[in-house]
Amino acid sequence: MTRLTPSLPTTQNSAWISETIPHMGAAFSLKTTQKLDEIQSPFQNIAIYATEHWGNLMVIDDAFMLTSLENFVYHEMLSHPALFTHPTPKDVVIIGGGDCGTLSEVLKHPGVENVTQIDIDEQVTRMAEKWFPELCARNADPRAELRFDDGIKFMREAADASADIIIVDSTDPIGPGEGLFGAAFIADCYRVLRTGGIMVSQSESPFYHMDVLQNVHRAMLHAGFADRRALLFPQPVYPGGSITCTLARKDANLNSFRTDDALNKTFPTRYYNAGTHQGALTPPEFVREALSII
Repeated sequence: MTRLTPSLPTTQNSAWISETIPHMGAAFSLKTTQKLDEIQSPFQNIAIYATEHWGNLMVIDDAFMLTSLENFVYHEMLSHPALFTHPTPKDVVIIGGGDCGTLSEVLKHPGVENVTQIDIDEQVTRMAEKWFPELCARNADPRAELRFDDGIKFMREAADASADIIIVDSTDPIGPGEGLFGAAFIADCYRVLRTGGIMVSQSESPFYHMDVLQNVHRAMLHAGFADRRALLFPQPVYPGGSITCTLARKDANLNSFRTDDALNKTFPTRYYNAGTHQGALTPPEFVREALSII
């Protein structure tokens, strides 16, 4: 569990704040210039800071969530590898993702017909609309439906074979995000996916939370997914400076994707391309070894 610890202010209006990771004896700090906003929702505390070099920072329950500077890496890698792997993604479900950055990336794909996003906390979206409007610019897209509800309940009640892609854009596995890493939820995702369907889930840092990554893969294996890949990519404000998302395909392997479409994509990205996709499919040896024992 992480904890935000304000340090001594460097001036009257600026201070370093740190997210500490006690079990690793580590911390990551950003220099802020002011606190812009804060709200206690029924589910969690959400705070927004202005930083000296990273733009705005969102903090939820003392954990750094995103900054203006580098959130594009996470949002692109959580969406485009799955969408360019599926042959014809039309119906997409996003569980979590209240900042709407992943939603924005999914909606860049012209073949997508419907995107349903379910986040339990409406205040995350309202704060994003206010302080990260660039992430919410596509919220009015007629293909998008934003629901503020329990994603676990939504998936439990969803019809069999009703989605092509399910993206789990969750916070850490504590508080409202805990159940999104559970075996029952992942089994429901498997059931809801159509033939050829793909699930992708935020699966934490292998340097700091290898047990979480292993548990996600174990639950996916037990649910029946035919293939699983942990995609490792940089994320400077997250513990360890990197994070994984895990791709799982219902009934086929993940060795190939629509390379030509990725090479000739009709929209801009800042991190994702066909080369980063291909490279991410081969994890580092320590990750491969840790997952091979499952």
